Amino acid sequence: MLNFFAILLIIFIGILLLVFKKKSFKKLINQCNLNFIKLKKNKKSKNKFLSKKNSYLYNHQEKKYSIFYKNSQRNKMISLFQGDTENKLKALKIAEELADKSTLPILRKGLRDISPEVVKISALLIRQFK
Repeated sequence: MLNFFAILLIIFIGILLLVFKKKSFKKLINQCNLNFIKLKKNKKSKNKFLSKKNSYLYNHQEKKYSIFYKNSQRNKMISLFQGDTENKLKALKIAEELADKSTLPILRKGLRDISPEVVKISALLIRQFK
């Protein structure tokens, strides 16, 4: 009887190992595929100086920010824009610093604001996209 349970336990452990190994093996294969796709994309784009479609610089100056920094600034800008006029002006300063098309929704909200200062700055910033 003891031998029967020991054999069942060994078989159960073996099945669990196969299942978990299979999942980790699939993850490893997927990571290799993702790295291969990234390498393919990098090989295709030989011209490193072409700008992305989403990034438009106001004064045609090259500003290099990391994606993490841009996302944190956008989140800060969105949270500031829900406050009073001073916070909205701070949010517009961040929009001016980022200078890309992802700030357009905030600038459009600024055009519909009650404060004339916010409307004026939003209009100036939107005008520079044209």
